[in-house]
Amino acid sequence: MSSVVRVPKYAVGKIVLGMLAVVLVPAYGQAQSSNIPRTLSGRPDMNGIWQALGNAHWDIEPHQARAALEMRPGPVVPVPSEAVVAFGAVGAVPPGVGIVEGGEIPYLPQAFAIRDANRENWVTRDPEVKCYLPGVPRATYMPFPFQIFQSESAFFITYEYASAVRNIYLHDPGPPQVDSWMGQSVGHWEGDTFVVEANGFNGQAWFDRSGNHASYQLTVVERYTMIGPDHMLYEATMEDPSTFSRPWTIRLPLYKHINADARVGVFKCVEFVTELLYGQYRKLP
Repeated sequence: MSSVVRVPKYAVGKIVLGMLAVVLVPAYGQAQSSNIPRTLSGRPDMNGIWQALGNAHWDIEPHQARAALEMRPGPVVPVPSEAVVAFGAVGAVPPGVGIVEGGEIPYLPQAFAIRDANRENWVTRDPEVKCYLPGVPRATYMPFPFQIFQSESAFFITYEYASAVRNIYLHDPGPPQVDSWMGQSVGHWEGDTFVVEANGFNGQAWFDRSGNHASYQLTVVERYTMIGPDHMLYEATMEDPSTFSRPWTIRLPLYKHINADARVGVFKCVEFVTELLYGQYRKLP
């Protein structure tokens, strides 16, 4: 005698949706792959002006809104420090879902303490405040556009912030000759993904405005993957044995500017921080 298993109606709906997902997801992926622009050689064409959206430039980890980047003890709860209190809501930090895989950067204890000290002294420590070059991967998700110039023999990125640039070598020139803010980048193709390995950093750049940092031993492996004509998936994996207990990854989409008058502006901010850095040395009238 056979038994009949009764399946609730709501469960049937879930089963059907699951089957549709199995069928539709591969087709969607194929449509995306066939819809991306390509060069004459068949590589994905990444030329254009790109920009990240969201609040990762404030803090790459998931975070709630807070009154300021730099706080001090208050009568009941912490309050904005004297250096930023006048900014009010403009200096407040909006919430963000984060871009770190797993939600948390795997700091070593000593490096975590440095992160906290960076937060307590944001005004004087954040390289962005002084218009120093942003480093990698921070340059990618700052609230400024950047432009990719791609050919069969070259891959070049120029960023609006501080007019930073990266010449991504397609043939490995050997170890970096000097350490620098933007490091040395070497790229190659893995199918439709452009993979870049960057190292040779000076260890002074931050990942965001919240004090997240690395040392000069940092190695960053970036992956640029077109997922549509105007969208790109950006991934970066960080490894630094003196700062992190293991490699960790960030992931976010990038959006292409499609307006006809899109341009990467000129934001040479060095002259804008001259007063901050050297105003104290000016002769009085």
